[in-house]
Amino acid sequence: MPKFLIQATYTAEGTQGLLREGASGRRAAVEQVVSGLGGTVEAVYFAFGEHDIVLIVDFPDPVAMAAVSLAVKASGALHTRATPLLGLDEVDEAVRRQVSFRAPGAPGPAGA
Repeated sequence: MPKFLIQATYTAEGTQGLLREGASGRRAAVEQVVSGLGGTVEAVYFAFGEHDIVLIVDFPDPVAMAAVSLAVKASGALHTRATPLLGLDEVDEAVRRQVSFRAPGAPGPAGA
């Protein structure tokens, strides 16, 4: 299952909801949303600084992650960023794949 790192910052309205529900209440809400789309929650951490909450979740496909992202952003309670995470095997597979790429301004093949 694809794994995602989600970083979120609460708006004032979202922070008020957190104060009412507590961290446990928000984790339960996250687990309900994620499991409802066939995913699992690996980790939930609250943080200081730019992001208020950091999650690692697994979804059956990227479309499920997009659906959650759209619903959460539409609520106006959080600003989020989802980053796909790759395992070691996936990166090893990427390394083995041939990619034909020419950097901008780099010379092309002879005679081109």
